Amino acid sequence: MTHLKIVHGDATQEEIAALVVALASRAVPAVKAPPKQENWRDPAHRMRKYLPTGQGAWRSSGLPR
Repeated sequence: MTHLKIVHGDATQEEIAALVVALASRAVPAVKAPPKQENWRDPAHRMRKYLPTGQGAWRSSGLPR
């Protein structure tokens, strides 16, 4: 455990507490964001999408979306 020693000056209890909180907050590591999922490796990406049904479905099946 590290100790804090004031070697020069006259600090109040509130100032020391504020300093300890500031130093302790810097010691906490930042939370990393989870890595982004890459869809190009996902096997479901290569799966066939649904086929249109109903009137004119055969025509719309060949048209770009």
